[in-house]
Amino acid sequence: MSKAVVFFADGTEECEALLVVDLLRRARVEVIVASADALAEEVDYSDVDMVVLPGGIPGTPNLAANKTVTETCAAFAKAGRKVAAICAAPSILASLGLLEGRNATAHAGFQDQLAGAIVHDEEVVVDGSITTSYGLGGAIPFALELVRQLAGQAEAERIRNAIAYRH
Repeated sequence: MSKAVVFFADGTEECEALLVVDLLRRARVEVIVASADALAEEVDYSDVDMVVLPGGIPGTPNLAANKTVTETCAAFAKAGRKVAAICAAPSILASLGLLEGRNATAHAGFQDQLAGAIVHDEEVVVDGSITTSYGLGGAIPFALELVRQLAGQAEAERIRNAIAYRH
C-alpha cells in the first residue's frame, strides 16, 4: 500500500487539502495528515511515497516556516521521491530551489514567485517527481493525478467515475 503525508498548517486551504486526503483514501492510499494525525516532526518518512503541500494564506507561509516541512520536501525532491504542491504552495518549492529548470504551475497570484521554473498556466503540471497545481479550481484533477501516481491509472479512472468528475 502506498503512503502519503499531507501537511496542514493554520490557514491551509481546507478544501484543497481535504479533497486530496479524501481521494487518496478512496484509492486505499494510507494518508497521514501531519498536524492532525501526527505532528510533522513525529512522522517516520522512511516509508512515505509522497508529501503534499496544500495552499492557502496564511497556510503557505506557515508551512514554509516549519523546518521539518521544508527539509522533508527538499530531501524528497533531491532523492527523486514524490512531492506535490497546489495553489500558493509551489512557491515554497521554488524558494527551496526545487523548481529550477522544471515545469510547474501555481495560483496566478504566486506564479511570479516560481523563480527558476518554466511556468505553465495549467491545472496540473507534472515534471519528474514534482507535481504542481494552480489552486482550488484544479484540486480534483490534482488529486486524481496523485491517485494515478500512487495507485495507478485504473484506480484514478475508477475514482473519477465514482465522483462523477467528467472533465
